[in-house]
Amino acid sequence: MMINKTLFLTYVYLFIYILLSSGVILYNKWVLSPKYFNFPLPITLTMIHMAFSGAVAFFLVRVFKIVTPVKMTFEIYATCVVPISAFFASSLWFGNTAYLHISVAFIQMLKALMPVATFIMAVLCGIDKARCDVFLNMLLVSVGVVISSYGEIHFNIVGTVYQVTGIFAEALRLVLTQVLLQKKGLTLNPITSLYYIAPCSFVFLFVPWYLLEKPVMEVSQIQFNFWIFFSNAICALALNFSIFLVIGRTGAVTIRVAGVLKDWILIALSTVIFPESTITGLNIVGYAIALCGVVMYNYIKVKDVRASQLPVESIPDRITKDWKFEKKSSDIYVPDNIGDNEGSSGGNGTAFDMKIDEETPLISSSRLFHIGRTQLTNQYATGK
Repeated sequence: MMINKTLFLTYVYLFIYILLSSGVILYNKWVLSPKYFNFPLPITLTMIHMAFSGAVAFFLVRVFKIVTPVKMTFEIYATCVVPISAFFASSLWFGNTAYLHISVAFIQMLKALMPVATFIMAVLCGIDKARCDVFLNMLLVSVGVVISSYGEIHFNIVGTVYQVTGIFAEALRLVLTQVLLQKKGLTLNPITSLYYIAPCSFVFLFVPWYLLEKPVMEVSQIQFNFWIFFSNAICALALNFSIFLVIGRTGAVTIRVAGVLKDWILIALSTVIFPESTITGLNIVGYAIALCGVVMYNYIKVKDVRASQLPVESIPDRITKDWKFEKKSSDIYVPDNIGDNEGSSGGNGTAFDMKIDEETPLISSSRLFHIGRTQLTNQYATGK
């Protein structure tokens, strides 16, 4: 039986995404951990990523002219790109620092809090309103994470605070993307977002690096292997483009299922590669409870987005088909609808509740592209 070529390529891209996403996270842990490569300088590692991604974007935009830059004014850059870059840099800094204190498996469990953080930030910023069904899901996720934390053998309050702070910084960055950048009508693809955001994030990271890590580098014998850091940055870049390919070929349900599968694979792999990462039964129970809340929340948001994109009279017919997983090839992945309340201004789709890999700075840049693309598409479709 001949396999459909499009379907085959979709699964290949999903496999590559899962492989690269897991690989980059494990690679970062290996580089930063004092027990392995012993480069305990997370800000420096993040700045290397920012410098590399910014340089690649510059050559693609200005030298090879493969991508055309958007019309970026100083006012837009100062009021939109700068604050977004600040929280972007903060989320990467805190997320990478967590690797020095807690295991990869426990970090993945804590990342289940991402929907909770984004929902809270969206409500506080006035672009979403509290809903009973969403609140119950958030409560379920929080209870699961608390149970998982209680069952963590090597629980470290410092690492946990760093990771949770990074999650909330990333959530605020995504909300600011909605509030600031999209209202200007800008659409950034993965390359142009790197072109504008990476250099600014590098500058923000320079201050904490100068105060916290530069003195350490001057007195300590820190090994620096060019090929290690170069290959690490290359993997992050490849991951960014793999996400871009997956977004264009799959639906919301499919990519969420792939994300859940990736998390379980990553947790299992981390216990094999890093033997000190011990998982208890309470860890698994807590994470399973949190995951149930995340899955239920994702289902609600996907259903809301699909309903909001159809004429009112066709909604009942669509609801009866909500369990259908596969979508038409033209039905591009639409992120979650954080602005689905009637009072929001034209926002029918954002990626706020997607779990972001803070360790891989290039991922979030691709998020920025499809957030803007979806937002503008919805505005044109609804006439808002």
